[in-house]
Amino acid sequence: MAHVLIVEARFYDHLNDMLLAGARAAIEAAGHSHETVTVPGALEAPGAIALAMETDRYDAYVALGVVIRGETYHFEIVSNESARGIMALTMDGIAIGNGILTTENEAQAIYRADPAQADKGGGAAKAALAMLDLKQRFG
Repeated sequence: MAHVLIVEARFYDHLNDMLLAGARAAIEAAGHSHETVTVPGALEAPGAIALAMETDRYDAYVALGVVIRGETYHFEIVSNESARGIMALTMDGIAIGNGILTTENEAQAIYRADPAQADKGGGAAKAALAMLDLKQRFG
């Protein structure tokens, strides 16, 4: 049984609740346990995962959050840098599912976050578990 850490960038509560529900359901359906920590925003998610890696308590990680395009360049910075940070950790052999949504508007975010629709939280958890399986296979 794997122990998974869900790192949620809790900026939009109602959207994160859906992402979190999907991720938890997918992890539990696969027979694994999980914990959740909250960070202020998507930029902090990779750092939290890096800190948690040092504890050796977790087998895989799921990053959750929502970034909705605004009127400034900030959207691009947050979207690109959070993805870059997660990808850097993944390239180091860490099993991570990236469920940080980057959308144009709230309607797109709702569709993607809702477990009854696109279930991107559940998809990120399944990706993390799939990468863990590969890590164990090749390890």
